[in-house]
This record gives sequence, C-alpha cells and structure tokens, in this order.
Amino acid sequence: MWSGIGCAASPPLGDEDAARPTVVLLHGLARRAASMDRMAQVLSEAGYHVCNVGYPSREHAIADLAAQVVAPAVAACAPNPVVPVNFVTHSMGGIIVRELARAASVQTLGRVVMLGPPNQGSEVVDALGGWALFAAINGPAGGELGTSETSVPNLLGKATFEVGVIAGNRSINWINSLMIPGVDDGKVSVSNTKLEGMQDFIVVHTSHPFLMKDRDVIEHTLHFLSTGCFAHEEAPLTDLLPCNPDVLPSLQSDAAPVSKQQR
Repeated sequence: MWSGIGCAASPPLGDEDAARPTVVLLHGLARRAASMDRMAQVLSEAGYHVCNVGYPSREHAIADLAAQVVAPAVAACAPNPVVPVNFVTHSMGGIIVRELARAASVQTLGRVVMLGPPNQGSEVVDALGGWALFAAINGPAGGELGTSETSVPNLLGKATFEVGVIAGNRSINWINSLMIPGVDDGKVSVSNTKLEGMQDFIVVHTSHPFLMKDRDVIEHTLHFLSTGCFAHEEAPLTDLLPCNPDVLPSLQSDAAPVSKQQR
C-alpha cells in the first residue's frame, strides 16, 4: 500500500501562489519532509511557493516512488503544466528528480539544486547493500544506489535540465568514510555527487545529514534558483557564463569551487 503521499506544510494553491515561482523539496532516503523544513521556511520567505513533499523512501524502488508518489504530489502542488517547477533535493531526492526527468513526469522542469546526491552511487551501498540489516533499514531504493554501471544513478544518464550540485566534505560517520575513497560527507564522495551536464558545482564544509539546514547551503540554493549559478567567491570562470559546465572541474576530480566555509 502506498503511503506518505502529499505536500507537507503546503497550503492550497491560490491566485497569489499561482503567480509565485514553485519549488518542490524532496528529502533523502530514510528521512521525512520535516528534515527540509528550514529550507522550506527560507524559500517561502524569499517569495517561492514551496511544496515540501514527503514520500515513503524505504518502501519502494526509485522508479515506483517517482511515478506513483512524487509525480502525483508535484502535479497537485503545481497544477499548471506550463509553469516551470524548480526542485531542491537532498541525497536520494536528487535521483528521484533524475527519474522524473527521464520519464518526462514533470512537463516543465525548472532549475534543480541537489544537496549531497549520489549521482554516481555510493560505495557504502556497494559494501553493505547485500546485508539483510541494510535492506531492512533502507528498503528497495537504498539497494539501487551503488556505483556499478547497472545501478539506477548510473543508468539515468546525464542531466537534461538546469542543475547545480552542492557537495559536503565533512564526515561525522568515520565507519562509512572508511568505505569511501577520497573526500566525502559520510555518505557520498565529493566525486560521486557530480553529474555530467551539471550547470554548476560547489563544495561546503558540512556533513551529509545537515546539508539542507546549513546557512551557506541555503544561500547558495537561493542564488542558483535565482541566477542559475552558485555564489562563488572566486572570479567568474568566464565573462559570459560564470558556471559554464564546459569549464567545470572533471567529474573524476575532487577539485571544485569552494564555499567560504572551507577558507
């Protein structure tokens, strides 16, 4: 039975809301919509119509969650198909948006900000995904987030929409970090958050569970939703497009523009 359908803390869309840009928030695996409440509050205060969507992340596969739960919730919160729908996602929520894009479930997809997304999978799933306890805690979707070529993140392909990725480089889970090569946030390596075709990328000194509550992350999110780029302290990468994806760091490198928290 499907559960968790709907927009948390989102009032019916009235005439005033219809004129405001819509942002849909999607939490991560084994989290709830309430984990995005701080982000929802700030975005609402900034003038966005916010739909904080809860979904039963541990009960179904990613494709089923996207099609049967998230897509209907988005349609209910943003019923006008010609108005762009923006997204801010945490962790697996970013993979849900990629599945929505693949299936063309959102007719007009706007800008997307992904926080700590396992866009190339997580080695933690590679190491623990076969354990019964892991499956019991994380469900079918959790087992789909490995790094193999056949994992869901790696089958979804490059971004076909305007997306910025924010990665964390601080871990409070040293056990997980032992399984992850390179710099990581305790769940995902910095390298594996990157997505081919992304518009911009930045690293903050924050751990995976707290990305959506971090002040700098929220500021970067607002900036990307408004401009299509993050608020880098460095000089623009080009005179015409500060976050031209053609000159972004390699997907195989941990190098990235750095947020002020790292300085």
